Amino acid sequence: MADEVTLLDFWASPFGMRVRLALSLKGISYSYQEQDLRNKTPLLLKSNPVHKKIPVLIHNGNPISESLIIVQYIDEAWPTPSPLLPTDPYDRARARFWADLVDKKVYDCGRRLWASKSEGDRDIAKAEFFECFKLLESELGERRFFGGEELGLVDVGFLPFWTWFRVYEEFGGFRVGDEFPKVMEWVERCLEVEKVREALVDPGKVYEFVVQMRRKVFGLD
Repeated sequence: MADEVTLLDFWASPFGMRVRLALSLKGISYSYQEQDLRNKTPLLLKSNPVHKKIPVLIHNGNPISESLIIVQYIDEAWPTPSPLLPTDPYDRARARFWADLVDKKVYDCGRRLWASKSEGDRDIAKAEFFECFKLLESELGERRFFGGEELGLVDVGFLPFWTWFRVYEEFGGFRVGDEFPKVMEWVERCLEVEKVREALVDPGKVYEFVVQMRRKVFGLD
């Protein structure tokens, strides 16, 4: 019997893109259900009653929530192809540490870059954003990917934020490629992989979405 896999998601979510990227790398077929985040479906509320957020992966009727947990579940449920975590326990712990840092820092700092009404708040967010990216660039070092020669958990956790880089740049007043060239070189290497390109959305569309959201939701020009 074939696995039944459904993803409850929102197209612009970097967290949802993590799951789409993991599914793409594994070659897993799934049903995609776009969610209206302002009018959440009964299925989403039933599947994630605690946080009531996307993404949610439903595998053979069992819902799994929280993007990094979902990605690791996918790696365990479908260990091949493209294993995302190393076999060594220390290396696995290290990968989880850096994926967790991305989870806790990049989205929050990035959001404050485009959603803050105060220039002072943006400056604080920008400084924290730069600090985080410096740490990630140092961790990457001279490796092809964070996972080594192949994409791993940190790559899958971090790469979807590339689709938001233009947003951060326009509202933060900087260019990621100028400040963090190794990060952009890593992005370019990732985008050479067809399954990666298939899983990510157009950064231009994300930027247009955020501009409209700033105006409608936050009252910002």
